[in-house]
Amino acid sequence: MKESGLHVALAAERVGTLWGLPITNTLIAAWAVMAVLLIAAFFVGRAPNLLPTKLQNLFEMMVEFVLDFMERTLGDRSLAMKYFPLVATIFLFIFTSNLFDFLPFFGSLGIQHGAELIPLFRPVNTDLNVTLALAVIAVFAVEFAGITALGFFTYAGKFFTFRGRGIANRLLNFFVGILEFVSEVSRLISFSFRLFGNVFAGEVLLGVIALFVPYGVPVPLMAFELFVGFIQAVVFAMLTLFFIKMAVAAPHTDEHHEHAPVHSTGSVQAHS
Repeated sequence: MKESGLHVALAAERVGTLWGLPITNTLIAAWAVMAVLLIAAFFVGRAPNLLPTKLQNLFEMMVEFVLDFMERTLGDRSLAMKYFPLVATIFLFIFTSNLFDFLPFFGSLGIQHGAELIPLFRPVNTDLNVTLALAVIAVFAVEFAGITALGFFTYAGKFFTFRGRGIANRLLNFFVGILEFVSEVSRLISFSFRLFGNVFAGEVLLGVIALFVPYGVPVPLMAFELFVGFIQAVVFAMLTLFFIKMAVAAPHTDEHHEHAPVHSTGSVQAHS
């Protein structure tokens, strides 16, 4: 909708085509974000020194902090090293995309299409296609982690199992496993809509406030949205990490002793 200078569009606008494929303004913004990250990675990691500079030392401290946190979470250094690139890339892409939202040419630089100006750049995470793609990558990585750590059949046994004592217990475990499987699939929705909803709502709020109170008031709100963008990147990356931890954990067994141990005094000690 477009009214009184405020332009709100739920879907990303098409600005052109490439080999017959539509090119949207969020796709162009995503390319810009990836280009900046690749250039930064090249210059930061191209020539590490044995005597690190202050900048190199800062990056090494941040990497070591994240690796130590992942090791404590996953309980294994090799697993932390294995999934560090994924978790770090998710955080950097989402946070950098949210930072780009505050660049002055976002929303102002565009292509005239009749009476309407189509923005050339649009905040990346206001496109549900982008957040859904990130969710697919994260969920696929979680399932891959579980299968590679436990094996296909053991991992599948977390969701489809008839183990248990008696028919009632077996049926209960089966339905609980089905619920776990539904929960696993629903992460696609929770991942994508959480990020999309927060960023899109923030953009609309800033647009409305800037329209009615253009001076002063939008500044603290922009600072708050910057903080929200950082938190959303952290949440997405942390949830990916914690779901990986859950996926690589061995399934629970139903092995219980039928009788509590009887001691020489004749007393029975219950198991906790």
